[in-house]
Amino acid sequence: MAIDPVCKMKVDEKTCKYKSEYKGKTYYFCAPGCKMDFDDHPERYVEESGKSEEKR
Repeated sequence: MAIDPVCKMKVDEKTCKYKSEYKGKTYYFCAPGCKMDFDDHPERYVEESGKSEEKR
């Protein structure tokens, strides 16, 4: 399972309809709105997810 970087929901990569590529990595989304937000400002969500992983 992947995590939607916008809303943090779990998404099944195998059945996911909404995905985007950014800097060679595929991101999966639960809904078209999350995908559109990511596509408009991907650096915002990639930085946030990277910061949260560093805190663990």
